[in-house]
Amino acid sequence: MPVRIVTDSTCDLPAETINRYGIGVIPLYINVGKQGFLDGIDITRQEFYQKLPTFPEHPTTAAPSPLKFHAMYNALADEGATEVMSIHISAVLSAAVDVARIAAQETTSTLVTVFDSQQLSLGTGFLVETAAKMAAAGCSTADIFAALNKQINRSHVFAVLDTLEFLKRSGRMNKYMANFATLLQIKPILTMHNGKPGTERVRTRERATQRLIEMLAAIGPLERLAIVHTNAPDRVAELRAKAAHLLPQDNIPIEDITPVIGAHIGPGAVGFAVVGTEI
Repeated sequence: MPVRIVTDSTCDLPAETINRYGIGVIPLYINVGKQGFLDGIDITRQEFYQKLPTFPEHPTTAAPSPLKFHAMYNALADEGATEVMSIHISAVLSAAVDVARIAAQETTSTLVTVFDSQQLSLGTGFLVETAAKMAAAGCSTADIFAALNKQINRSHVFAVLDTLEFLKRSGRMNKYMANFATLLQIKPILTMHNGKPGTERVRTRERATQRLIEMLAAIGPLERLAIVHTNAPDRVAELRAKAAHLLPQDNIPIEDITPVIGAHIGPGAVGFAVVGTEI
């Protein structure tokens, strides 16, 4: 394929999809004290979430150096790529896009176009998959770029957190506010659309689950849908049962959210990644 697609490990695409389209995946770093892990390589997602509550220091995350991106672009050029499209987690959530742009400017072996997905998890992953399918069909980067910009407007990720503890540990929420919200049984719903993270505060887990279903219904007909979670199979089953009237009858992808995000939101989160039908 003259056009090849690169992404990072936060895209949450299953290995089958990545292998089918020859997508290059650059792992981000998860650091626990002095110990570093490559996301998806040195530690599995299930293992990460099981260990997260007991880590001696709260994990931090980081994008790899431009050299890692540069090496990936050169490797694909060696395989015959005349162009590379590098699609990454939203720039408001990670430095991956900025690092990729630095590497692209330094790459002379092939033309590299860097694309900010303005999304996370499978919100990014669905964009990457669209790009890979179009590249496999022989589409130009200009055509892929145009299709992705349209899809961004129809892409949504929203999930309810089980606890505020990990937002507090990561410094994303004042500990006093977190403790107060916990007393009130507040379950925050985090949203991502068009590069803008948002939040809703809902009391009780039952009401939060119902709100997720309301948000799903409001989007209307769906082109793509997946359930995303952080090591929460029981809550996936519950959400799936309660939202059954809105879900497709065929197999629904169910994916663990990247630890790069999960380090901040903690285990037990569950929600949807969707792409609305193009009107």
